[in-house]
Parts: sequence; structure tokens; C-alpha cells
Amino acid sequence: MEIGLTAAIVAVRDDEPLILTTRADDTGSVAALPSGPFDPIRHRTFEIGLRAWVSEQTGVPLGYVEQLYTFGDRGRHARAGDRDPHVVSIGYLALTRIGDESQRPAIGAWRRWHDFFPWEDWRRGRPDVIETTIAPGLAPWVDEAPSAVSSSGLSRLQRVNLLFGARGFNEENVLERYELLYEAGLLEEALRDGREAAAKRGRIDPLGVPMRHDHRRILATAMGRLRAKMKYRPVIFELMPAAFTLTELQRAVEAIAGRHLHKQNFRRLVEASAIVEPTGEMSLRTGGRPAALFHFRRNVLQERPSPGLRVGIRS
Repeated sequence: MEIGLTAAIVAVRDDEPLILTTRADDTGSVAALPSGPFDPIRHRTFEIGLRAWVSEQTGVPLGYVEQLYTFGDRGRHARAGDRDPHVVSIGYLALTRIGDESQRPAIGAWRRWHDFFPWEDWRRGRPDVIETTIAPGLAPWVDEAPSAVSSSGLSRLQRVNLLFGARGFNEENVLERYELLYEAGLLEEALRDGREAAAKRGRIDPLGVPMRHDHRRILATAMGRLRAKMKYRPVIFELMPAAFTLTELQRAVEAIAGRHLHKQNFRRLVEASAIVEPTGEMSLRTGGRPAALFHFRRNVLQERPSPGLRVGIRS
């Protein structure tokens, strides 16, 4: 058995959430998350090991780092005739700041995380892909066994209604939506892994960009964790420049949450949280009237235990 460390490294640029990807093979055909082995001789802890090889391989400096989960399912790295040791990956969420397009990682590339999860971007309303591809694809799977109960205690029909129904969008359920699509055989990974539901469908149209092994599942876990985390911890500021306008802050929050926020409600929320304070300077990069610049008020960490932005209001 081998222990690997897999990092979902997140940044925001131009109002888009980005994920650092590498290529899993020489053909460059499959995207992957940066991964490296844990070396217990060189590194005292998993996080030290993660930071070391990410710095060595990509040159990307990491800010906030959080362990997500241990991914060790049998077959997650399997290949035909494979006799290599079983690889258990410890997944991490890591946040960083990037500047303009000229600041590229030494290896890999930044990609929109909505390339991999197009059904997760609700900033302009319900994504078209749900009506055109997901709903028609899920319907026969539900009809096959509508009352079949999953480990969650919900039937197929209940899960589809909860996760893709018209009643609303819970942005934290990223992993649950991914696992439902995988189980229903709608994702290329399910076909590649030999899932029965995918084999019945045969060739399927791509639904988001596939990733190596179970890396899209790891990314889904990271996205859900970050969306939940920023409601009670100020992690969003790990993605922001030192000084920012309230509009820039709102767009960054919207990018991560995948939902549109009412401008005045958001500003009232920020004001009530006392989580930022003005720098006394103005920004001229707004394209209109100058806007006040703010910075994160770090003293808030000592003032209360959960200083986050409890977003949850859609316009």
C-alpha cells in the first residue's frame, strides 16, 4: 500500500473559480489534480509533505490548507493487469492567490472548476445542462427502480428531486450531485470504471470534463467543503488581494458559491459581520466612479468563534 497526497488548489481570477490541474499521461488527454507521494523520512507530517512537493512541482505558494478525506476505495487506481501497490490518497483543499495571466504555475494549468462541474454554476439561473442532458439522462434510471433506496435512506426519485429539482439549489451538495450522476452512469468515469448503469448506456455525451481516477470526486468534496466553510470561517479572504472593493468581494463569494447574491443584502451582511474595514483609499479600476477599498479585519478572529459570511439569500 502507498500513501499519496492529492491537492485541490483553488484560486479566483476574473470572477471565476479556478482549480490547478496537471496532465495524467503523456498524451495530455486527461486532467488530474496535483498529486505526490508522502515521504515519511523527509516529511514529519502529511501537510508538510503536501506543501513541499506542491512548491517543488508547481511553484504555487499555498495559503490555507485543510485535510478533506481519505480516498481508498478498491479499484480507484486499477488498470488491466495491474500489480502495483494499492494507493490510498489523502485529499486536501488548498487556497492561493494568483495575479494576471502571465503568472503561470511551473507545471499544470489553471482551469475553471465549472469546466468539470457545469451543473454547479447557478449565478445566471438554473444551468441549461440540467434540462438538456441531466434530467433526460436521469429519467430512465429513476423509472427503472424509483423506490430503490440508497445508503442515505432516500429513494432514487427523492434524491433526484432533492439534488436537481426545481425547488432550489443547495450549493453545499456538490459531492452528492456528483455521486448521483456517477451512480446513474451519466459520467465518463462511471463508464471507465465499468459501472453497470454506464455500461447499459454505452457511449455517452460528455457531462463536464472527466478527470483521472477519482480526482473529480476529490474536487467535488473540496468544492462542497469550501462552500460550507466560508459561511463560518473567513477563508474567502485567502483568495482575495490585500485590498478590494465590496463588489469584488461579492463576485468572489458568488464565484465560489455558484449563486447570485442580492447586492444590498450582501452589503448589509458584510456590514453586520464587521469582518472588513475601509483602508481609506479608493479604487480607480471599476470603470465608473471610484470605489472604496477594504481589507480583512483580522481582529475578528479573536472576537467571535465563527466569523464567516453566512450567504444564503438569492435574488
